Amino acid sequence: MPIYVQHQVLGRIPDVFNAEAIWQAPGLALFSRRPLLRDLLERSPREHKGRAATRCFSHVTLMLPQEEVDDDYHLTRGARARDLAQTLTALHQKDFGDLLGGDQVRYDVIGTSSLAPGEIEVKFGHAVYLPAPDEKILYNVSVSRDSAIWHPVCPIYPNQRLALIGGEGGEASFIASGWPFGPDGAILVINDGPDAPPVVQMRPKDAYDCRFDPRSGYYTIKSTRETPGGSPRLMLKIARTATAARPQASAPADTISIAPVNTGKPAVWQSRAHNGTAPDMTAIPVSHKPANNAGESDATYAPVSQQRVSLVALAMPRLSRYRDTGAQAMELPFNRALALSSDGKPAISFVVDASDELYACTAEGRQRITAPATFTPVDTQAIRVLAAAPQMDDRYRALICLAQPVGASVASGARFSFGRNSPMLAALRLLDSPRFLKRAGGANTASADRIGLSREAFSFEAAAQGYKIGRLSASQALYHLNEKMEFVASIGDADTDAPYLLPTGHHLVAGHYVLRFDA
Repeated sequence: MPIYVQHQVLGRIPDVFNAEAIWQAPGLALFSRRPLLRDLLERSPREHKGRAATRCFSHVTLMLPQEEVDDDYHLTRGARARDLAQTLTALHQKDFGDLLGGDQVRYDVIGTSSLAPGEIEVKFGHAVYLPAPDEKILYNVSVSRDSAIWHPVCPIYPNQRLALIGGEGGEASFIASGWPFGPDGAILVINDGPDAPPVVQMRPKDAYDCRFDPRSGYYTIKSTRETPGGSPRLMLKIARTATAARPQASAPADTISIAPVNTGKPAVWQSRAHNGTAPDMTAIPVSHKPANNAGESDATYAPVSQQRVSLVALAMPRLSRYRDTGAQAMELPFNRALALSSDGKPAISFVVDASDELYACTAEGRQRITAPATFTPVDTQAIRVLAAAPQMDDRYRALICLAQPVGASVASGARFSFGRNSPMLAALRLLDSPRFLKRAGGANTASADRIGLSREAFSFEAAAQGYKIGRLSASQALYHLNEKMEFVASIGDADTDAPYLLPTGHHLVAGHYVLRFDA
């Protein structure tokens, strides 16, 4: 494998800001002195023909002890570091001018805490690039272990050909946070310019599986070598910057539209007096075998046909609409099976706060996210976060699609109701608990369903053409989504006498719940 980054630590340098002492030792005892920067560049040319160098490297990163760099900044505002870079640039051009091939010589002086006093670390090579002063960033590269929390790694510039990403102790040009593959592994990013997509390759190739998912927009890298803790993985995202983005007909995906805050009282968060009687239960029809008339024999009766209603997504509300309730955050935790859980050790959680900001939380930390997005905190399944349609944006922040929908059967030919006080489909109201809602002062006595869902929200009846939907509460917002969860209509005046017809396979949004009505 070629060496993409030449890496060397130079020691025994009394003054780390002395360019001549770093570049070349005095005297002519060439075989007795230790190699310095000039020798390293001479021994590792960029291009050569036989043993003769035809081109040398021109970009060099110089790392000094952090304490020395800090002192220089405090005392001279970094003048010694700038002088060092300028002097080394002049020496480089003087000694290797015929091998530059028109390349600009660039030096960068930075500090690092890993060096002892009197030591200097140098890096140059095919994957070491220093941008021009006015050069804009083309891509930003970041990594993640769970697809939710992303850590920045490095920028890539339009004229930068290669970037080598690895872990501590390796020969990479950039260090990735939480690198799981050891010092021998590395990610090579190849940039062929603004008009070509970047290419990602692993080193060594046969030790890793690297796949790009166009839906999520990132690479998933897995080691092919089994380890006691399982095969490690890493996600890599290469995001084009806004200044370098190609013109788009539509608005960018990360545009956030903040709706005006509703300052009125919440429609469904109200204390109601109870008269001690339980609400009437909705009757579920049961088929009965009629009594035989005289002279009739027993007959075979077909069972009542069953339709199905499934909870396929959870709608995250805009909590700014409910400030008067003291609601500060809503958190939806999912376990490693990506099922809603409250065991205290979720694989990933989605949080919306009182400012309507959306976050993903994992063991790696907490990070703000925008929809649409896809997350794979575990290898087996993914969970999607969809943006709320503009027609729903005043009430909802995002839709969290369930990896495993929850379903319930319903009988045809009868009308049922759905709401906080309705027993029908109560098993689908997964958020009917105070543990998902955080309120001011630590109060947690109210179900999360009291935000956005009425006691009697809507009625539904399975019919041959679909489902007949009736709006039972004037304050209940209902939205019709098609089979692809795209907005169709807001359901307004619809009652039992003039119901709204929801086609089979389409969705209804009420409160936190996105329900699919199937045949």
